[in-house]
Amino acid sequence: MLTGILSGCGNGDAIETFGGPTMGSTYSVKYVRHTDLPAPTVVQVEVEKILAEVDQQMSTYRSDSDITRFNQLPANRCQKMPAPILELVRVGEQLSEQSEGSFDLTVEPLLDLWGFGPQAREEKVPTAEALAEVRQRVGHGHLRIDGDQLCKDAAVEVDFNSIAAGYAVDRIAARLEALGIRNYLAEATGELKAAGKKPDGSPWRIALEEPRDDQQAVERIVAVDGYGLSTSGDYRHYFQQDGRRYSHTFDARTGAPVSHTLASVTVIHPSALMADGLSTLLLILGPERGWNYAEKHDIGAFFVIRADTGFVTRTSRAFERLSGAKAE
Repeated sequence: MLTGILSGCGNGDAIETFGGPTMGSTYSVKYVRHTDLPAPTVVQVEVEKILAEVDQQMSTYRSDSDITRFNQLPANRCQKMPAPILELVRVGEQLSEQSEGSFDLTVEPLLDLWGFGPQAREEKVPTAEALAEVRQRVGHGHLRIDGDQLCKDAAVEVDFNSIAAGYAVDRIAARLEALGIRNYLAEATGELKAAGKKPDGSPWRIALEEPRDDQQAVERIVAVDGYGLSTSGDYRHYFQQDGRRYSHTFDARTGAPVSHTLASVTVIHPSALMADGLSTLLLILGPERGWNYAEKHDIGAFFVIRADTGFVTRTSRAFERLSGAKAE
């Protein structure tokens, strides 16, 4: 979980703040207001247009969204899709290939089966037979883009929850900058991007929460300027059965929730979309494979790992370099 810190605003230009509900959660935008900028009501309308479009296209909780209509199609069918959906499918394919299939956008049937998805009935460990049946409908390889159409050769269902919010934040950041806003902190469902400075010249500071489900505690504070930041963790959505904990983060290769000691990963990246996807990918890979992947690919990542004595942290070289730095 990420939290913006607004202390030290100074006596110069004011910080304008607005927000509201979106994607089953909330969003917020904070920016430094100047007299030559559009009115805050205009900025808010522009931001909410983007959020409404993303929700209409990508929400699996809406029966009328583009992706829900696609998910309801049987195998060997195609549907014309908006360009942003095709863009995110391509990103999902890239992340799937880079994780050797562990990250996958088509895990929606698994989420439902285990009790975490929009069609879920009960949180419980499924039978081996039920799991085997559902796994036949999971796999990015069953998707194909044909011009402006998305096609499936099996009855797969796509879930953009691991990247849609980051994509929305990038869109919001680009719109703010097009409106002349250079100093801002934009957040949607916990994913965020910040640029510029606060009125007193200090950076936007983000608190990284300790991955606890019983209380809020700050693990680390980082300064962000020109980067997206995303945290993925297993501590908000899970259930327990027979003394074992099952999180909502799935490894598509096994069809089951991850079962390692990595509690959360925060990624800093120029793209909030990629920060969103990569934080999920690293969480799926776990404390060792995820760490090796982050170091190999120069990803700014902050790992929080469960240990007998509490939590231990591990920070990639890129994270140390980028947290507090300014994007070029």
